[in-house]
Amino acid sequence: MVSTAENLRVRGVGLKVLAGAGAQIDTTTANSRLAFGIFAAFAEFERELIAGRTQAGLAAARARGRMGRRPRKMDRATLAMAIAAMSDPEAKACEVAKRLGLTTTTLYAYVNGDGSPKAAGTAVLTSLGNRGKLALAP
Repeated sequence: MVSTAENLRVRGVGLKVLAGAGAQIDTTTANSRLAFGIFAAFAEFERELIAGRTQAGLAAARARGRMGRRPRKMDRATLAMAIAAMSDPEAKACEVAKRLGLTTTTLYAYVNGDGSPKAAGTAVLTSLGNRGKLALAP
């Protein structure tokens, strides 16, 4: 914002806040440019503090074993049921998804319409975190 305001000032354009809670900024005057610069510096300082705290919090969470992502709806067992259900030519994707507690978008992200797994489905089936074997019926 400061660089944008400075680029405008160099071209002879001033910034004047017309409405706002107590905002009296008019960059055409030296006093207002000073106030604007101070506010901008405080805003940048606060943004950097927040970013630093966020990074520290994420690092602390990772150290505790938390990965910080949303849990997947599709696990190995749900995928097996989805594959089996979608293998039936009479199956309707919206009904299969509803029975499994998924959206059709999520279902189709993992399984093709013919019941074969997509790349994301294959990744779930072959991931090291999933123990045991999955027997897929032809």
